[in-house]
Amino acid sequence: MRLSLLSLAIASSLLLTQCTEAPVAPDSSASKAATAEQAQAAAFSAEAAQAVYQEATQVLFQARPLSASAYNLSVEQVGKAYQADMDIYNSAAEAELRSKMAALAAKLLAMPQPTDAQQADNLAVMANILNFYAGDSRFPQGYIDVWMGHSPFIINQINGPTIDMAGALLNSHPINNQTDAEAYLSRLEKFGPALKAVSDKFNTDVKNGFIPPRVLLDKARPILQSYSDSSTNHALYKDFAAKVDKVAALNPEQKQQLLQKAANLISTVVAPAYQQLVNDVVATLPHGHSEAGIWAQPNGSDFYAYSVKQLGDTNLTPDQIHQIGLDEVARISQEMDSILKANGYHEGTVGDRMTALNEESRFLYEDSDEGRAQLLSDLNGYIAEMDKRIGEQFSTRPPYNVEVRRIPVEIQDSAPGGQYTSPSIDGSKPGIYWINLADMKANAKFDLKSLTYHEANPGHHWQIALNLAQDQLPLLRRLASYNAYSEGWGLYSELVAYEMGMYKDDAFGNLGRLKAELFRAVRLVVDTGLHAKKWSREQAVQYMAQTTGTASSDVISEIERYMAWPGQALGYKLGMLKIVELRQFAKTELGDTFDIRAFHDLVLLTGAVPMAVLEQKVKSWVAAQKASAAAN
Repeated sequence: MRLSLLSLAIASSLLLTQCTEAPVAPDSSASKAATAEQAQAAAFSAEAAQAVYQEATQVLFQARPLSASAYNLSVEQVGKAYQADMDIYNSAAEAELRSKMAALAAKLLAMPQPTDAQQADNLAVMANILNFYAGDSRFPQGYIDVWMGHSPFIINQINGPTIDMAGALLNSHPINNQTDAEAYLSRLEKFGPALKAVSDKFNTDVKNGFIPPRVLLDKARPILQSYSDSSTNHALYKDFAAKVDKVAALNPEQKQQLLQKAANLISTVVAPAYQQLVNDVVATLPHGHSEAGIWAQPNGSDFYAYSVKQLGDTNLTPDQIHQIGLDEVARISQEMDSILKANGYHEGTVGDRMTALNEESRFLYEDSDEGRAQLLSDLNGYIAEMDKRIGEQFSTRPPYNVEVRRIPVEIQDSAPGGQYTSPSIDGSKPGIYWINLADMKANAKFDLKSLTYHEANPGHHWQIALNLAQDQLPLLRRLASYNAYSEGWGLYSELVAYEMGMYKDDAFGNLGRLKAELFRAVRLVVDTGLHAKKWSREQAVQYMAQTTGTASSDVISEIERYMAWPGQALGYKLGMLKIVELRQFAKTELGDTFDIRAFHDLVLLTGAVPMAVLEQKVKSWVAAQKASAAAN
């Protein structure tokens, strides 16, 4: 028999082994144990990941105890008693927070990939969230905001600690007993060190050349000045007094003692600390940038590129985003033009005709207490109407309520037209849809349906409240603030309401919806215009006013908002376009088996995520649906 070369080799080896000492066979049990130990060392540990998730949560909320109060987190979740603490934003504290978040993110990224899909999802998204809170390591300037991430200007006219710390006490520090009252007083006492820390960070950034545009400092100054009032007219004193007055367990003498302490702290601690910030701003005003965009800051173009990636959640360049904005402006304007002509409005640009509509008395509320009360009543009516029909599109209802409230007078002049704040995680505080009633002409009746669907249901409240309710997720995922996902969902919700027929027989309401969508398309143009193409503030104001026909008071505050928050305004339209694209993909792939309620559950019930993760989720879901259909 002829042997192959391989057979000869095997035979030769066998012969050779017979001429030598037989090898010792490996101990099979020891080998298996070693292999198992190596596999275990390389395997993902859910317990180790959970420990990092918990540590990150505690690091963040121990640095931001006022946000912990806003969510009404437990002492266990935060890792310490926090109800009497204040946020500290000095340079050292900010650097420490960012360093810890970066280190914890790196620890997660170094972990082996889980085989369980939910654990893998948590690991990837949590690492992303922690890097979000670490900010851009190239820029020590600015501060970490729990909602916005790395923000460039710690003092500005729309948010930040100087506004948000007072707002947190007003809206998120209930007083139900003596202990709550003492905690409030403790926070008033700590306002001094807290605002001194803000002063330190602001002045450090100024020394490094990171100075807000002068117009933003001009707008911030009166807000700071209003909080430097040392009398019992101070908003925090009045809030404290009103809350204490409702505590039945306190007798009149106890209440009076508490009020005296509060008055003393306002006059000796809070007001002087705010006055020092006023002085800081006044001293900085001559050095404030005349340029509107972040590009004028040291390496500002790099900061904008980072902001586009984080808040726009896209790999598109500013030039590409700018062009998408121009294209969307043209498309939406054409649709609006058709509606206007059908209703007898033929002369002038779309913006001109919308401006004229905004002057018609039939579309305006009275500039009076009665007019404001009627507006609030109408908003509640829109929420109630949507609630009756929302089951047509959504199968899962959030367990948290939403309320409509007026934006406080102290900040209304620089606040947006409407905004939303989350409920507390235990449901003790509802979600709040805030409406700005400073300029009643800025609240045309045809605008308010779409604003309500965006801020309340099925928009921000629906999405954020459902996110909070996903108690199988790590806490930071339940609170995640992905801008393009959240704001994209808000704008998408306006489209969903239209598709549901909520504007049936309401041509002007639909015109208001399109105006709102046009507004978001214009944001792509002006945000990139300001921060990448070096537009002036006036150029951006003029473009937005002429294109949208929006009231000038709204346009000015909007443009100044984009100046303070580079990149944030991109999330609305870019996020909406991605959600619509993914919905169309699913519809095309699944045909008649596509279920809109199941699609919305898919998007909402796995929590806020980066848009790339959402895209992968939708594609995996579609593939699973098709495989299931094929198997049946």
